[in-house]
Amino acid sequence: MQNKWTKVISVTAGLAVVGFLAFLLDPDATGHAAPLTAMAARNSRVDLSLAQIGGGVWKSADHRGQVILVNFWATWCPPCRMETPGLVRLANEYRSKGVEIVGVAMDDDGSADTVTKFVRSYGIPYPILLPTDSLLSQIDSLPTTFLMDRQGRIAKSYVGAISEATFRKDIDNLLQEP
Repeated sequence: MQNKWTKVISVTAGLAVVGFLAFLLDPDATGHAAPLTAMAARNSRVDLSLAQIGGGVWKSADHRGQVILVNFWATWCPPCRMETPGLVRLANEYRSKGVEIVGVAMDDDGSADTVTKFVRSYGIPYPILLPTDSLLSQIDSLPTTFLMDRQGRIAKSYVGAISEATFRKDIDNLLQEP
């Protein structure tokens, strides 16, 4: 009887490990991404104007003509931490191609110091913005990301951790648009 339970426990543990590895290898399995919205069906422009960590104001209107990826995240969010290295690579690679990546830090402790330490730790090269009260109430899940076309219209939204490969494919598609 003990041998039977040992086998059951071993199989169960093995399945749990396989499931965990699948999660790590394919974070999209936990996230949700809507399809890329057709150009003609995209909503009117979204104009964001948010304070930056360290001072200044970032305005989406200043980036018309660029593809913009806006990532809502928090330092305490494990899926956000998982996404960040891919976003850093994308920012470094796509900056010269007309892509602006920005992060909106949704930390509720109000500590810019915590966010600044996170930014340094991960080597984040893109602007980190602070949300307004209205944005805080509109974002239900973290991470949440919006991909905006060159006219500032939302072309795609993502909820949950999304792979770098998915972001890359969608950004490449938007860069090919007129």
